[in-house]
Amino acid sequence: MEKKELLRETVKHIDFTSFDSTILINAMRDMSFTSRDTASAADIFKRMVDDKDCTIILTLAGSTSAGGCMNLYADLIKYNMIDAIVATGASIVDMDFFEALGFKHYKGTPHTDDTMLRDTLIDRIYDTYIDEEELQVCDMTIREIANELPRKPHSSREFIREMGRYLTQHSKKPNSLVQLAFEHNVPIFCPAFSDSSAGFGLVRHQWDNPDNHVSIDSVKDFLELTRIKMAAKTSGLFMIGGGVPKNFAQDTVICAEILDKEVPMHQYAVQITVADVRDGACSSSTLKEAASWGKVDTLYEQMVYAEATSVLPMIASFVYHNADWKSRPRYDWGKKIDEKAI
Repeated sequence: MEKKELLRETVKHIDFTSFDSTILINAMRDMSFTSRDTASAADIFKRMVDDKDCTIILTLAGSTSAGGCMNLYADLIKYNMIDAIVATGASIVDMDFFEALGFKHYKGTPHTDDTMLRDTLIDRIYDTYIDEEELQVCDMTIREIANELPRKPHSSREFIREMGRYLTQHSKKPNSLVQLAFEHNVPIFCPAFSDSSAGFGLVRHQWDNPDNHVSIDSVKDFLELTRIKMAAKTSGLFMIGGGVPKNFAQDTVICAEILDKEVPMHQYAVQITVADVRDGACSSSTLKEAASWGKVDTLYEQMVYAEATSVLPMIASFVYHNADWKSRPRYDWGKKIDEKAI
């Protein structure tokens, strides 16, 4: 098959403001299994939004952005439901920034000839296709941004801020998470930033500038996020998947203790995951397990064992239609970090 034929149908991103899931969530509250867990998660997320003292941290792992939730995450910023983000590099660069440059993700199939896809320069994420040649444009755009920055270590947050600034002049689509985060001073942290299209662009930047280049300081990320935790009156975690973003956000409580600062555990926590707990992996560790480390309070916590694209739109829609997000303060944590106000 020709590339044009394979990349024919684009993935459409869901708009949780276009429907009201309240009736469904209310019904699920009296059901069992994942339905009741989903309703409980929606209630806890609403509590976070309604608590005016609560800083809400969204953590993202996996490919839900490419899978149709890209606008959903951007709208959480637009409607003031989150205050900071910790994500994989792929979620931020290969997916959101990539589409902001004018590219798309396409509907594909897992039942295909992957050797043929490789020969056609198409990359596959389960049943979703990406044009590898367009990804390489994304790589080199990252190099272009790096070439214009002061040659020193930067936190990933600082670099992503500059990506957002770049999009204010060059974006090809509205509602980019990266651009909205820049405009609303919502900091985005990618502790494993190089594990993405950003890594290729930064490697090329350093290859071209071996003695005077930009680098990414993940320890600075950790300190900056911990400063937010120390400055926040209370905090909540809304976690999609697990991995590094989940643990990085949870660990700010322990990091503050290392700095001789006493902070409360995260008061609210929701995690949506399909990971099994029995292998002892951090990605699948329960929120109750995190309590043993002093990271998460267990009064308002909920694990939802579901593929996130199937339940996340319902939860977001319920909170949009029922929580008091209009009167929440905007914390501007990104601006406060830049101004050394925290």
